[in-house]
Amino acid sequence: MTRFNDRTLTGAEGAEVQEAVGGASHAKPPAPRPEQAAPHAEAPPHPRATLALTSAATAVTLMTYTAPVVTLRDTALALHTSLSAQAWLINGTPLGLAALLLVAGSLADDYGRRRIFLIGTLALGLTTALGALASTTLQFTLARIAQGAASAAILASSLGLLVQAFPTPRGRLHATGVWGAFVSGGIAAGPLLAGAMPDWRVAYGVLGAAAVIVAALGTRTLTESRSPRGGRPDILGALTFGLALVSLVAALTLGRDGWLRAEVGLLFLAAVVLMAVFALVEHRTATPMIDLGLLRRPGFLASSAGGLFTGLAVIGLFSFLPVLFQQMLGLSPMDTAWLFLLWSGLSFTVALQAKRLAGRVPPRHQLAVGFALHAAGVLTMLGAIDSGSWQRLLPGLILGGIGSGLLNAALPLLSVESVPAARAAMGSGAQQTFRYIGSCAGVALTIAIVTSSGGGLGHGANIALLVSAGLALLAAVAVLVLRERTVRA
Repeated sequence: MTRFNDRTLTGAEGAEVQEAVGGASHAKPPAPRPEQAAPHAEAPPHPRATLALTSAATAVTLMTYTAPVVTLRDTALALHTSLSAQAWLINGTPLGLAALLLVAGSLADDYGRRRIFLIGTLALGLTTALGALASTTLQFTLARIAQGAASAAILASSLGLLVQAFPTPRGRLHATGVWGAFVSGGIAAGPLLAGAMPDWRVAYGVLGAAAVIVAALGTRTLTESRSPRGGRPDILGALTFGLALVSLVAALTLGRDGWLRAEVGLLFLAAVVLMAVFALVEHRTATPMIDLGLLRRPGFLASSAGGLFTGLAVIGLFSFLPVLFQQMLGLSPMDTAWLFLLWSGLSFTVALQAKRLAGRVPPRHQLAVGFALHAAGVLTMLGAIDSGSWQRLLPGLILGGIGSGLLNAALPLLSVESVPAARAAMGSGAQQTFRYIGSCAGVALTIAIVTSSGGGLGHGANIALLVSAGLALLAAVAVLVLRERTVRA
């Protein structure tokens, strides 16, 4: 069987090859099997416009995700949020993302990537506006969860649209590189926008308006594409998977107040049982949300592991560091945003240029180097927060930013290369599902370590930095070793 580049030629590339070798023949080609059906497009896609709109929507999505990073203290004061509940202000969006990314990717492939993308951008605008109007912690958390659900539709369908618009390997390399850079760009711009606004509610209003504008532009520019497989939608699979992830993320968030509490244990147990039911459903359904056979592919496993550890080691730490910068170093929200920009801005620049490496450095190796640089960066930051000197953070932010850029460039390319082209949105959704599961766990773990340390916040921050570095090094080794072990199997 042909290696999968671990991938075989399917979808648009398979159609190109068939046309090249048999375009002059008038014989009726054999009907493709459902899982190999070529993607259906209602009109020729506009590559540049598709790339521009999906990148813009992705940037707005990540800006919405990171906006609370520098305004967490003001938001908590305005909503009268207790210290133990502040994790929910950050974890609301990744909860919605983790629960619905895989579902959104599967729906986008089967029922229309443009349709899911437009629904997601419009919903993001509305839910972000609701977040700006929230007056209690519960209202804000629910709005953030809804933002995460809308963001899942955008992120999962975006890469599916790009694969359809850029069917050649070279075009796909360029498109995923730009898209990955805008992931970093959104992370960079979110705190800056939030810090520059006179109030955190105004920032949310601006982001909501931006999402609605992207939705309006998309209705005129984007063309529909899908890969219909026939059969009924996997409603039971979507329900069990979503509930399993909600249980898992809730357990991780509540666990910071005590991992041995009964409700935490019950939530973990519910997650395990529901995942077992999900696996059983996927084995039996004719049109599964995810083909469990992909778990035997080295590229898919590397993509999933890379997403999980990016969330756990990188996003989890950097989602809470700005809070420490303000509390320990006395920085204002805007000063914190500028300091944070050194990390996220470098990540954007490196991700935009990293596509030049793809021909010489495989995505797995880029992931390993990215994780190693993150580990080196956070280790140089040991003691800096407790010293009161923000200048000591600069080398670590630079190294970490370069590493983050490599991760954001390699992950989207690997996620679409590790699955058939007709299931690109599902592959993207799977990778990002693991990313935001890791993010939820990482935020909860970081907050728990920092706030429960007996030596104060500075001592707790040093322990969190060590844990993040250790997880990143483990990820670097796992990504490299994973392929060897899988190929031998």
